[in-house]
Amino acid sequence: MDLKFIKYEKRNHIAYITFNRPERMNALHPPCHVEMDSVWDDFVADKSAWVAIVTGAGDKGFSAGNDLRWTAENSGQLLTGTIGLKGGFAGITARYDIYKPIIAAVNGFALGGGFEIALACDIIIAAEHARFGLPEPRVGLAAAAGGVHRLPRQIPLKIAMGMMLTGKHITAADALRYGIANEVVPLKDLMATAEKWAGEIMECSPLSLQATKEAAMNGLGMPVEAALAKRYDLMSKLFRSKDAIEGPLAFSQKRKPNWSGE
Repeated sequence: MDLKFIKYEKRNHIAYITFNRPERMNALHPPCHVEMDSVWDDFVADKSAWVAIVTGAGDKGFSAGNDLRWTAENSGQLLTGTIGLKGGFAGITARYDIYKPIIAAVNGFALGGGFEIALACDIIIAAEHARFGLPEPRVGLAAAAGGVHRLPRQIPLKIAMGMMLTGKHITAADALRYGIANEVVPLKDLMATAEKWAGEIMECSPLSLQATKEAAMNGLGMPVEAALAKRYDLMSKLFRSKDAIEGPLAFSQKRKPNWSGE
């Protein structure tokens, strides 16, 4: 893949996705969104990629969201830069077909669209100095890439409204306390911790993980009775899979399972 603004590599079933504009605090402009759309397409299609870790280059910013300087220089084009793309901001905020687990390793500021990217991930590991916020109203904009909807669903409403109506940042410690972050660690331990989580995730069947995420996400907002009655394609696939045979067999033989993802 010919990528200029994103680093993308795969090792040991993990896809590493890095926003690579540290000179702009990894803020994103339209070419970034185009590249990220193709990255997510590749991740979904690659059966050997089981988990993704998303992070930013450098030690200051996960992503500062919209590249406002680029917007000012290009007559507001960033505001329409994601129109027509499959996944919205960073190819992820409006994409709902990725059932593989995604970990955000937040290495600094996650603001505006950067915070919206993290909220669209399944697990957030934050460096101690990380900051989170939706400051769009302070520059005449709004967190329209899912922030105004995801944040009130993931933390208490009054906390979310306080953040969104002031544009204030919160610390990594606050993010952990409110339940946004799963773990907070020193920056030097950030990627190792994200990889530890990825390793623990990959002890499970990849198909089981995808079926679990599909059911959990698609069942949100439904009464439990309706969610249980709903048919989930990946759940049906799981119970016809080789992994569904391998798991119980490995348990009975007292060995680690050899997952195939099939």
